[in-house]
Amino acid sequence: MPHYMLLLYDNPANWQNLSPEEMQQALEKYMAWTQKPFRVDSKRLAPDVGRVIRSQGGQPRATDGPYSETKEVLGGYYTIEAANYDEAVQRTLDHPHLEYGGTIEVRQVYGS
Repeated sequence: MPHYMLLLYDNPANWQNLSPEEMQQALEKYMAWTQKPFRVDSKRLAPDVGRVIRSQGGQPRATDGPYSETKEVLGGYYTIEAANYDEAVQRTLDHPHLEYGGTIEVRQVYGS
């Protein structure tokens, strides 16, 4: 069955408005979603800006992030199994990331 990456983007400032209780509830919702039977893998990214590597004059050059001028950052990902894009999207519609104002990009993993 094909695999799809769910790339989770959000504005980290949105999380600052949650109380500790609301943050705990959000965490519980995310953890519950990771128990879906079609989930293959998931990881949360570290809260740093990372590094960007680009070729300049034919030579690779690494610089600190951010990757682009935007308020949304890639915060983590899930890998799920689905028969096709329609099924992958359908399986993603109840992800709590959407409830908290995030964006999810669904991409098929090449070769799966």
